[in-house]
Amino acid sequence: FSFRKLWAFTGPGFLMSIAYLDPGNIESDLQSGAVAGFKLLWVLMLSTIIGLLLQRLAARLGVVTGLHLAEVCNRQYQKVPRIILWLMVELAIIGSDMQEVIGSAIAINLLSVGKIPLWGGVLITIADTFVFLFLDKYGLRKLEAFFGLLITIMALTFGYEYITVKPDQEKLLQGLFIPYCQNCGTAQLEQAVGIVGAVIMPHNMYLHSALVKSRQVNRANKREVQEANKYFFIESCIALFVSFIINIFVVTVFAEAFFAKTNADVNAVCVNASSPHSSLFPNNNQTLEVDIYKGGAVLGCYFGPAALYIWAIGILAAGQSSTMTGTYSGQFVMEGFLNLRWSRFARVLLTRSIAITPTLLVAIFQDVEHLTGMNDFLNVLMSLQLPFALIPVLTFTSLPSVMHDFANGLFWKIAGGALILLICSINMNFVVTYVMSLNHMALYIGAGILSVIYLSFVAYLTWLCLIALGASFLACG
Repeated sequence: FSFRKLWAFTGPGFLMSIAYLDPGNIESDLQSGAVAGFKLLWVLMLSTIIGLLLQRLAARLGVVTGLHLAEVCNRQYQKVPRIILWLMVELAIIGSDMQEVIGSAIAINLLSVGKIPLWGGVLITIADTFVFLFLDKYGLRKLEAFFGLLITIMALTFGYEYITVKPDQEKLLQGLFIPYCQNCGTAQLEQAVGIVGAVIMPHNMYLHSALVKSRQVNRANKREVQEANKYFFIESCIALFVSFIINIFVVTVFAEAFFAKTNADVNAVCVNASSPHSSLFPNNNQTLEVDIYKGGAVLGCYFGPAALYIWAIGILAAGQSSTMTGTYSGQFVMEGFLNLRWSRFARVLLTRSIAITPTLLVAIFQDVEHLTGMNDFLNVLMSLQLPFALIPVLTFTSLPSVMHDFANGLFWKIAGGALILLICSINMNFVVTYVMSLNHMALYIGAGILSVIYLSFVAYLTWLCLIALGASFLACG
């Protein structure tokens, strides 16, 4: 083992780990703490471990083949499935990007004390494109250092909230290591499902398989490939451990301070503190519901303006970093699936525009206080796209014709298949719950028709995956 070699391979894992710290994840964390207290910390830990194992497969694919996941899909799938797969992944990137841009815009709104409206924050966030291009021009290591700085800002800001609130350490350890949720109902179960959906992001598989290509590895030398796989895995472990600690900070802050609080409790404290946000919390006995915006407001009421502004800086760092990794993902996916050879500026401008346009429309017509519904819809959208990243990753890492000596063994085939089945089942549950809550017959019928088309395509990918896993009797035609 060499620390010098580990340092040389450090970077891609931290860029990948940004997806575990995006505004969608932060919102899921704070809602988990407010709804279930410390009881769902073990779900967060298990989701992160599962995410790590799946990211390992994506990284191995890039290291061994010298191609990222989108490029391998382009070579291995037929034309029509390939185009459908590309459209699905683009949808996931757009959904994720919308959450991230909205998160940045909310942070800017909080920092400006409401003077900059949501749409103004979205326009400011478009500048990310130029920051990204500027940094990328100076080399990947500079870009990785910048992302490292943003992760450090998140650790410091959310760490400050953690120290200020002083969560109960005994409850924290119980929540982490006792996989049980006492007196939990439907709301807590939905939150647990939401955590899994927020942590494991479809476009992140495509991103990680591409980022590892930035390191020079002699693929003709089996020992060098093994070494690269080892160091990338260690780096991913460290990066996801850091992201896990930051997520714990957020969950425990809201679990300690706001679990089982009512709107009336918070309203009284906000009025006492002469907070401009007291109108967000009606004076009734309903359980407190928080999102990124209300979370910042409620921290300001209880712990002073400093807590609100430091929270907003953390959210801004999360939004800025994840919007840039989203742009990177869009670039790799478009380049790989469509084999496009555009200039970097044109590619970034197009992928950014695809996500920014619907986000800007939402920001103009929606109030900053009423974005939770849109967030739920985007979580459902990304949950639906998960099979289109996880099934191809398992398929190609199990094929000897693609991975040669590094193809998955029996353990990884069974474990990978079981994990993907578990994650997709949990997310389907989440989607069904969301659709049932719509309470509209036309929407039910539309969802039913789309479900048949969707499940048919998932079945096709699963059929090819099973053949790759060794079920050769299915390989008819």
